[in-house]
Amino acid sequence: MLSGPMTPADLRLGVAELTAREPRFAAVAERHGFPLMWDRAPGFASLVHIMLEQQVSLASARATFDRLRAIADPLSAESLLALDDRQLREAGFSRQKARYARAVADAVVAGSLRLEALTGLDDDAVDRQLRAVPGIGPWTAAIYRLSALGRPDAWPAGDLAVAAGIAQLWELPALPSPAGTVLRAEAWRPWRAVAARLLWQQYLGTKGRAAG
Repeated sequence: MLSGPMTPADLRLGVAELTAREPRFAAVAERHGFPLMWDRAPGFASLVHIMLEQQVSLASARATFDRLRAIADPLSAESLLALDDRQLREAGFSRQKARYARAVADAVVAGSLRLEALTGLDDDAVDRQLRAVPGIGPWTAAIYRLSALGRPDAWPAGDLAVAAGIAQLWELPALPSPAGTVLRAEAWRPWRAVAARLLWQQYLGTKGRAAG
């Protein structure tokens, strides 16, 4: 297991191992190219951005995040808490996401969530710390571990694009459940985060062809 965050060299190693094990992944890399790192800087801003991505398109979440950064610059727990409901609403926050973002900011300011300390914890401990905050569920915690902490075996079980990629590659009649994706991904340890990137590559590549 890696001792630090996954690097581009680690991603290449993980892709090589998974494509050797699973011909469907080899086909993804051949059809759609090498997957992206999808890495983010660890910290409050990335966690809020990931929370904004829950149940909306990446483009919509990015637009809201960019508007937030424009009115809370630099973006921090303190600068977010200084915004009122109207400012967050005009930036694109729903009432629920505003409540959740404030809960995270409150936890950071109070010291009950120390994001800088997460790098030294194992995956289960990271999940416990994050999910103790209202609004942070399994998907958000997994995506933070995958993209901000660079954990090679993080698995976003409830990710719709991951489920769609699996359904496409294995020609399933319906999207697998989160529990179903966990069972299938057991074969991809210790590179489940790399498998997720390959499945995103499949989903985005197929979606791009359909849109064209």
